[in-house]
Amino acid sequence: MMVDLAVFGDEKYDAKAWLNAACRDRLPDDPVDRYLTDLEMKLQLMAETITADLDEKSTGALLRVPRASRDVLRVRDDAITLRATVSAILAKLKQSADGTSAESVAALARVDVVKQRMEAAHETLQDAAGLAKLSASVEEVFASGDLPRAAETLANMRRCLSVVGEVPEFANVKRQLEVLEDRLEAMVQPKLAEALSQRKVDSTQGLRDILITIGRYSSLEQHYTRVRVRPLRRLWEEFESGKGGIPIGKSAPGAKLQTMAGPNSVSVSFAEWLPKFYDEVLVQLEQELKWCTVAFADDYKLLVPRLLVETMSAISSSFGARIEAATEETTAEIRASGGAGENSGVEKGRSSRLGLLIALHNMTGEFAKNVQHVLSGFETSEVARVLKAVYVPYEGYKRRYGELERAQLLSEIASMDIRGAVPRGVGQRGVELSETVGRIEASIPQLILVLEAAVERCLSFTGGSEAEAFLRTLDEVMLHYLASLMEMLKSMRPLCGVDRGNHDASKRDSGLETAGTRKDSSNVGSSTVDLIPEEEEWAIVQGALHFLTAADVLTARASVFEASLRSVLTRLASRLQLSTFFPHHDQSGVGSPGAEAATTGGPGPLDMTVLRLGDLPDNGRRLMSLLEQAQDPRFHTLPQTAQRIAAFSEAVNELVYEVLISKVRLKLADVARLPVWCAEEEDNAFDLPNFSAYPLAYVTSIGEYLFTLPQQLEPVAAGAGGMGGSAMGGDGGEENVDEAQFLATEWMFKVAEGATALYIEQIRGIQALNERGAQQLAADIEYLCNVLSALSMTTPPVLSTFHACVAAPREKLIEMAKQEGTQYDIPSLRLVCKMRHVPID
Repeated sequence: MMVDLAVFGDEKYDAKAWLNAACRDRLPDDPVDRYLTDLEMKLQLMAETITADLDEKSTGALLRVPRASRDVLRVRDDAITLRATVSAILAKLKQSADGTSAESVAALARVDVVKQRMEAAHETLQDAAGLAKLSASVEEVFASGDLPRAAETLANMRRCLSVVGEVPEFANVKRQLEVLEDRLEAMVQPKLAEALSQRKVDSTQGLRDILITIGRYSSLEQHYTRVRVRPLRRLWEEFESGKGGIPIGKSAPGAKLQTMAGPNSVSVSFAEWLPKFYDEVLVQLEQELKWCTVAFADDYKLLVPRLLVETMSAISSSFGARIEAATEETTAEIRASGGAGENSGVEKGRSSRLGLLIALHNMTGEFAKNVQHVLSGFETSEVARVLKAVYVPYEGYKRRYGELERAQLLSEIASMDIRGAVPRGVGQRGVELSETVGRIEASIPQLILVLEAAVERCLSFTGGSEAEAFLRTLDEVMLHYLASLMEMLKSMRPLCGVDRGNHDASKRDSGLETAGTRKDSSNVGSSTVDLIPEEEEWAIVQGALHFLTAADVLTARASVFEASLRSVLTRLASRLQLSTFFPHHDQSGVGSPGAEAATTGGPGPLDMTVLRLGDLPDNGRRLMSLLEQAQDPRFHTLPQTAQRIAAFSEAVNELVYEVLISKVRLKLADVARLPVWCAEEEDNAFDLPNFSAYPLAYVTSIGEYLFTLPQQLEPVAAGAGGMGGSAMGGDGGEENVDEAQFLATEWMFKVAEGATALYIEQIRGIQALNERGAQQLAADIEYLCNVLSALSMTTPPVLSTFHACVAAPREKLIEMAKQEGTQYDIPSLRLVCKMRHVPID
């Protein structure tokens, strides 16, 4: 049994707990008394051992105390003596500073300088003598074929020349040295190429030392990349010619490749071929890295990135041509298919020219990530150079990304069917209007999906570096879409019967304005609206109200999309941190802050967006300004779109109002010219009683129409409630329902107020009123006031004045006009007096 002594030193030591734990460790077959006896014996022996050790160490410590005391006293005496000696020396130096000692020290310093110059001159003479000797014997060294010795000789000559300086006698030696270095480099070149090709480590290292010795490291880089780039470039060419890792050959102008391995050729697209090429390059790169770590232990971190940069530069033009050919073929296929098909919107975007370009870019992005993993231990600046070379073929497309995205979005929007309603004749125009508005409303979610897919494309392809151009493109595309909606809205006005310019002509052309309708003055309700079937009239109103719902949906979805754009810009700002590399007031910087960002970015993967912006500082500063503006909640990512949507909503509201008020407008068209206002009273030959006047048909039809408005506005309430819930991403709840009811009530009040204003305008146009006409007008106004009261609306003071004035006897009008502080509208009262020929002056 082992006993842990550290337990006994614990502050929380508990004897009972320790004893119980020790008993639990015993074997089941051991008796408890024997086990405890053994445990007690072990503890006693350990205690005796500890006591003996303490005695021994205490005795030794007591013996060392006197010796340590004597050492301390001796050290103290030595310190006192040293302090006295230093004080004496300082006193002597202070005394000598006032005398001639300073001059003596200055003279000695001058002598020492002369001595150093003489030694330097001596060494220079020796180097000059050695330079002359080396210059005379260098040809013999070259003739011996000993390249390391020749390199050492040339290095010594270079050192001697640097010491001698510009001496006319050695000017020819300097020219001779340059010629000899070039000669030695030419002798090394074929051997180095052979050693690199056959991967001979020892030979490569020796030749490398020779070039380093004569200061030709750049030549080593050039020869290494020139020799080792050939297999990688041949890999690209072999993949093109069908001799590479997969048998592929040219078919079309470089867009598609065909296998040549069998009788049945299989077409392979460039997008299928590119990942295999990248895989082969990664395999070659890993093999090259392993060999270079042995052959160039000190230089491989510079040579391997240089090799990959040269490889990508060599195939850059061909790479760009292949991308262009592939995208052109995709464009041709889309044109051949008429730009239509079963797929549209987002799915169509994936198979478009820009979609193929982004797919190729994503493949290159995966390759770049693998390259960073392989070169994880290298200098960040070298890895940044490699990544820039890898992405060079896409740079032109990124700079034109706004144009490419605009063409893509316009193509996708053109595929939306918003003009697909079949034109219909009279009697079915409500169906045509409903179908057209339904297609417009259905296109709004499709538009948002298309725009969201465009945002993903921008982030995937440019990393957000072209955000400024992208937002301009979105704004232009939205303006194009809204312009088409405005055209549709204008084309719907004649369909709804509210085009004022063609209103009278349409009535005449359709034969709706008959002689009976012009002559029948007792029934003003016999107008155009009465000849339109009630079902079609209802359908037209519902279609117009559906247009209002569509405009609200567009406004809400556009607002949510713009908020998502601001969120994307905020995340982009936190990811790029451009303010670190583009100071606000630095307008003269022409360096590469992106490279600085790469070297200070830490051990994680480099951000290609920052690297690219580092090479385009003006773009980087504009993007930084845009991202800073996006932090303001008042910032509009699509400023023109917001204004145009507001104008579209206003036009839709105007159309809806015109549709809802059109029936009232037609009913009141000729009210001011009704003969009933000044008709002669018939002779009462039989002395019959006079009955009260009843409201005419025009005002009763208006009242009935206003009473039907709540029922007609139910789709507005339902559509607003559903739109609010969908815009918030969940159930609308009671708040959305209340808002929808408020919207419907607001429209009802707006139409009722408009009808009242039109009626007041017609009343003002009445030229004369006799007593019978005044009684009839009073009955009509009273009826309308009751309708307004039933709709929970307040009667306007002007209408109340008209009612009071036409209902009052003629003699009382003078008293009403002369009352001071009257509650009536004075201009309206005077106008009624004029109508009834009552002089008030």
